[in-house]
Amino acid sequence: MLYSLSDGRARTSTELAAIAGITPSTASVHLRRLKDHHLVTVVAQGKHRYYALGGPRVAAALEALSVVAGTPGRFVPNTPQHLRVARTCYDHIAGALGVRLHDHFIAARWLKAAAEPSAYELTASGADALHGLGVDVEALHRERRRFAFACLDWSERRAHLAGALGAAILEIALRRRWVTREPGNRALAVTASGRREMARRFDVTTDPG
Repeated sequence: MLYSLSDGRARTSTELAAIAGITPSTASVHLRRLKDHHLVTVVAQGKHRYYALGGPRVAAALEALSVVAGTPGRFVPNTPQHLRVARTCYDHIAGALGVRLHDHFIAARWLKAAAEPSAYELTASGADALHGLGVDVEALHRERRRFAFACLDWSERRAHLAGALGAAILEIALRRRWVTREPGNRALAVTASGRREMARRFDVTTDPG
């Protein structure tokens, strides 16, 4: 149920029960426990109660758990290709595309390591580049969440970019239709214009590799 909420969208307990293949009453028991431990939030709207993931930290923990749950030995990706190319991890881009964007931001020296483990700070050149993309960097710094940090990607076994900055990049990609959401799952479809813009702006290819 938690993984199904990792696309950042809320679902009812009935929907989550169907996804998990359990009875609604069993789902309600589990959801109550998840809520008590702050792994999900719930909002009542009309006759329905909608459950959502507890936040980006929960999403990052799920990604890391997926890595731990992988088979030992030499890593061979077995993720379905439509999820491996690009998908959402809560509110930021994951998969091969997310990892390559993260690597570009580091190689271009837009980001540098911060004092907090796995966290990043924005460089002056990075701030200029992101302003050019339409990112309101000052507004991101005012948000009550981590600005930017490395989130271990479960299909690539390398980091993609999470935090307020990662969410802003996904928002821009969706708004400019570089990517579109595939209905019913976490997959992101990269459009023809998205492939061109990712290559031109970030020197990033969008094949799974």
